[in-house]
Amino acid sequence: MPYLQLDVNGHYPAADKQLLAAKMSETYARLMSVDIRRISVAIRELGDGGVWRIAEAGADPVPVSVLMLDIRRGRSAELRMEVAKALCAHCIESLGLREDRLNVEFTQHSGDEMYHPALGGYSPEWGPGEV
Repeated sequence: MPYLQLDVNGHYPAADKQLLAAKMSETYARLMSVDIRRISVAIRELGDGGVWRIAEAGADPVPVSVLMLDIRRGRSAELRMEVAKALCAHCIESLGLREDRLNVEFTQHSGDEMYHPALGGYSPEWGPGEV
């Protein structure tokens, strides 16, 4: 944890996804003050027609993308907004996603809900560099 999961329609080159994962990890680590080694990024290519939303009442569903962020509990609404905007900008720049068809959802967890064997077990609640 944190786990950043982007669900998209279509398919993208691995190099583009790797670059996006790097940008998202670096931005998230900086803004959220976390150890970058704790961040996992998934870019799930669901294929054409994999993710839909009705963008306007009475209209047909349109293809969209959704970014799910499993994050540490206790982050302020302002900080979550800042990180959401920054990560959306990376998705738009790297994959050409449409801003009006991209949304972000947060799921918040305590440190004892995040286990990292390589980093000594549970995530610290608010250790050095984590606020």
